[in-house]
Amino acid sequence: MRRFSFSQPGFDADFRAFLDERRGSPHDVDAAAAKVLDAVRTEGLEAVLRFTRDFDKVELTEDTVRVTEAEIDEGAAACPAEVREAIDFAAARIAAYHARQRPADARFVDEAGVELGWRWTPLESVGVYVPGGRAAYPSTVLMNCVPAQAAGVDRIAMVTPPGKLQPAVLAAAKAAGVKEIWRIGGAQAVAALAYGAGPIAPVDKIVGPGNAYVTAAKRRLYGVVGIDALAGPSEIVVVADNQNDPAWIAADLLSQAEHDPAAQSILITDDAAFADAVEAAIETELQALSTAEDARASLRDHGAVIIAPLDVSPGLVDLIAPEHVEFAVEDPDALADRVRHAGAIFLGRHTPEAVGDYVAGSNHVLPTSRAARFQSGLSLYDFLKRTSLVRCDVASFAKLGPPTRALAEAEGLPAHARSAGIRLNR
Repeated sequence: MRRFSFSQPGFDADFRAFLDERRGSPHDVDAAAAKVLDAVRTEGLEAVLRFTRDFDKVELTEDTVRVTEAEIDEGAAACPAEVREAIDFAAARIAAYHARQRPADARFVDEAGVELGWRWTPLESVGVYVPGGRAAYPSTVLMNCVPAQAAGVDRIAMVTPPGKLQPAVLAAAKAAGVKEIWRIGGAQAVAALAYGAGPIAPVDKIVGPGNAYVTAAKRRLYGVVGIDALAGPSEIVVVADNQNDPAWIAADLLSQAEHDPAAQSILITDDAAFADAVEAAIETELQALSTAEDARASLRDHGAVIIAPLDVSPGLVDLIAPEHVEFAVEDPDALADRVRHAGAIFLGRHTPEAVGDYVAGSNHVLPTSRAARFQSGLSLYDFLKRTSLVRCDVASFAKLGPPTRALAEAEGLPAHARSAGIRLNR
């Protein structure tokens, strides 16, 4: 892990340069995704099946591309009871949390006598991408599908790379009420959801994380369909004082480093000796970690320790704008309340980020790559649309009509002006 001192000359420029090292994606990834999208758009299912054969080495047909309801039931039943119980526990908490986000419709009459308001309606159809390469992710199924169900989305179409579908993934799909699953992945799966391909009907929005090709495809398809976000590698910042057990903080940093060699884990502490102890604990933890290879690469290339007064940590967090931040300090709210840019904040020594990944109830689909500066995590709102409502009667239109006509004329739009003026009998 690279070490920085807040007091060192040039800290700001050096640390910004460090953060910028992992931004962006190779041009060849975008170009490859573009070719896949174009082929699926013009050839449909034939292209999807061809890319599945070429990239995934799996031969599928129109009859075998969909996971049957019996397969879902059998897979879910094969999931160990303890895992099924954990999935049901998490699903219930996620559903309850997101249900509390439901906004209210409203109508009111303003001072001009105009009736105004808004109405919320769920999306008709959503596609959910569930990765299947590096590991099985039942939590991804829950975090994307349960809020969609809570919002009232009519159709949820899940795609996941072909191969053996893990029982935990199928159990999560069943818990989330998902009945439509397609065994396709990569950019071709995203394209199929956007354009439609044979039996796969197009959707209105695509959510869920994926690799660089999936992200490139989603970026290109924005406007054809809605998308949730452009997901990048996982990130965590842990702000910790020396009253913590170093092993706890080491485990928290590794919880993100193990995701991917491109993940980023950063420790902010005011005690250099404590930082040394955490790094030593990381080495100890790595000895028994099955994901040690990826974690080591992540910490080596993108990990960092910042020695700084804890009082400046909110400003550093805002500079990083991380996906996750933990405040493992005596009074976490005093620091967290000053943070503007973070996907999710975990308060106190007994709130590791891992609970947010699974069972806290809040969503773990969060902005990465500094997108927390302008974007929120996935929520019920991603599956709802707000429609404005406006009603004028004769009296209220008499007040709105003249300024409407004046502004239309000022913009050189005579038909707009006429639309207002004709109702004023002028």
